[in-house]
Amino acid sequence: MSQRSSLRLLVLAVLVFSLLATLVARAFFLQVVEGPALQAQAHRNSAREIVTPAVRGLILDQLGRPLVSNRTSTIVTIDRQVLAKQPQRGAILLKKLADLLGVPVAEISDRLLTCGAKGAKPPPICWNGSTYQPVPVMSDIDSQTALSIMERRSDFPGVTAQLQAIRQYPAPFNANVAHILGYLGPVTEAQVTGQANPTAPERLRRTDVVGRSGLERTYDPQMRGTPGVTQLAVDTAGHVVGTAAVTQPQAGDTIVTNLDAKLQKVVEDQLLAAVARAQQQGNPGNAGAAVVVDVRNGHVLSMASYPTYDPAIWVGGVSAKQYQQLQESDALSSNAYQGLFAPGSTFKVISTTAAGKEGFNLYGSYDCPASLKIGTQTFRNFESSGYGSISLSRAIEVSCNTVFYGIADRMWQQSGGITATKESADPIAEAARMYGLGSPTGIDLPGEAGGRISSRLFKSANWNAMKDTWCANAKAGYPQTRQRNPALAEFYTAIDAENCKDGYQWRVGDALNAAIGQGDTVVTPLQMAMVYAAVANGGTVYQPQIAKALVSPEGKVVTTFDPVVKSTINVPKSTMNFMHATLPGVTVKGTAETPFAGFPLDQIPVAAKTGSAQVTGSKPSTSWFASYAPANNPKYAIIMMIAQGGTGSKTSGPSVRKIYEALFGISGKNIDPASSVLIGGKPRDALPVFRPDGTPVGPSGKESGVVAQRNDPASSSLSSNGSG
Repeated sequence: MSQRSSLRLLVLAVLVFSLLATLVARAFFLQVVEGPALQAQAHRNSAREIVTPAVRGLILDQLGRPLVSNRTSTIVTIDRQVLAKQPQRGAILLKKLADLLGVPVAEISDRLLTCGAKGAKPPPICWNGSTYQPVPVMSDIDSQTALSIMERRSDFPGVTAQLQAIRQYPAPFNANVAHILGYLGPVTEAQVTGQANPTAPERLRRTDVVGRSGLERTYDPQMRGTPGVTQLAVDTAGHVVGTAAVTQPQAGDTIVTNLDAKLQKVVEDQLLAAVARAQQQGNPGNAGAAVVVDVRNGHVLSMASYPTYDPAIWVGGVSAKQYQQLQESDALSSNAYQGLFAPGSTFKVISTTAAGKEGFNLYGSYDCPASLKIGTQTFRNFESSGYGSISLSRAIEVSCNTVFYGIADRMWQQSGGITATKESADPIAEAARMYGLGSPTGIDLPGEAGGRISSRLFKSANWNAMKDTWCANAKAGYPQTRQRNPALAEFYTAIDAENCKDGYQWRVGDALNAAIGQGDTVVTPLQMAMVYAAVANGGTVYQPQIAKALVSPEGKVVTTFDPVVKSTINVPKSTMNFMHATLPGVTVKGTAETPFAGFPLDQIPVAAKTGSAQVTGSKPSTSWFASYAPANNPKYAIIMMIAQGGTGSKTSGPSVRKIYEALFGISGKNIDPASSVLIGGKPRDALPVFRPDGTPVGPSGKESGVVAQRNDPASSSLSSNGSG
């Protein structure tokens, strides 16, 4: 053999060896390294899932009254695999079914289209689940129609009528509670693809509905439960050849809340009464909120917001028109924990706390002129009332702004005045932070607003963010505004020019406005409720809590939520004692005397502070009433706020009084704890009683009449003999 032939054979041998080595390495990689993953993928390719939804957990008030429950609904489903094999791909069958159900064929056809397919309508109308899953096309059909479908199986191949549990809102005492409960909506693609463990049994699937707001969202993983899954074995042609595995659904946990439905109804009614009162006075009264908390532990006993909506509107999917109406009415968000408003004079407990901590004589005399001129600015009392030389206690009772202006001016001077730096002391802002203002309270509801504290730090940060805009506006001079109103354009230009130059400076006017809850300070009514709860209990700031416990589908306690202390108010005890002695005088001989005239204050003293926060422009003031009672043994703090509602005394005060009367069982001068809206005259410590099937027992000792928390109703089919 020639040398050239030998070389060719050698090259060929090397090539063959290389190919064999590559094949061996590839086989090793596929079988050993990637084997488990490929095996799982092959299994998925040969198996399809049919999902049986789990019954969602209930939401109850503290006595076991259902605020959100489930009811059984008879639904019609269609197996698209069977439908595709029918004449004209099921067109005749769909027409026959539509006639029986009394709906247009298009209404059924739209629900059979897969989401994302050409011509498919958005969720929840389109189908977002598996090709092999029967598609629900109609709910709440009558039993006779359901029996007709099941008895005429040959006429309706692939069509089934079965029972399913769906959300309902019993509204005990007609309590609304919409913003606390929240609502459900279809799962998003981002939620499905972004799961940490996409193979877990409890994972989200495209057919799921999930909590979109309120408690439904916060506790969605616990309430959703685990669906049942039937795995179908499928051949290469896509035909079902058998059942590979079946797991039963596990119902979700029930939430027991600290809310009381009867009290909630009273609070909602009184909030509406305050809105009506504002409007009768000629004010818009276009938004409002009310909060009742237990000052001893932070439990939220009631919380209402105006405007609101019917939570049942979300069941089955809200229409585009309905959603637009909700947005236009500003009803979707809660003014109680998401709305931000200047607190006005209710903020004076913060300023008093700062004064006590800074060593001011809380029992000294202070000048209360009708107005106070500092520099070139004149600061006035509300309605320009002056009281001469008065005590600080009296200044709080009559809500004298000029006394607090004087205190704020001294604090500003002591902190360095106009030459102070960002590191200089800012006592009122520091006191506000101690009470938790400027950050969310931590309530177990999503989307809470944190608010804002008017301070030297905020003004500096705001200047850094806005200076380019201010400078540009000052240079341009508002040309469009100048064409129709030159004077207004000149005013805007001057302000922006000043802000452009030194808008970072914390001026004396800023400090004075901050002392009375004006300027840049905005809070939620819930935040102010926790402030007054902290004053009432002596300085403990609690995290507000709606949920009291989670209970399993079998009625066993899963989790209880203990009170959470966020912080304590670090001030001399004498400061808290001063406020405890002063605030009850507001309802006896101060700005809240009128709404509490005739109230048995000698037996149940009420500590309070009114507020009428000024709004930019010519809009009416924001009405505030902040309080706690009994002042000598505090139990409850109640806050009410009406935006553009007028004064706190005239608008909110009368409604707060009515809530206290309901809480303590007051009728005129008579007090009867047995007449309290709270059974037993106080919040219940113990949890409700549950049957072994998870059904709650109401306060009367009877079952609450809700669907049991087992999954039987959701998975049962109607048989041809009519049993369900």
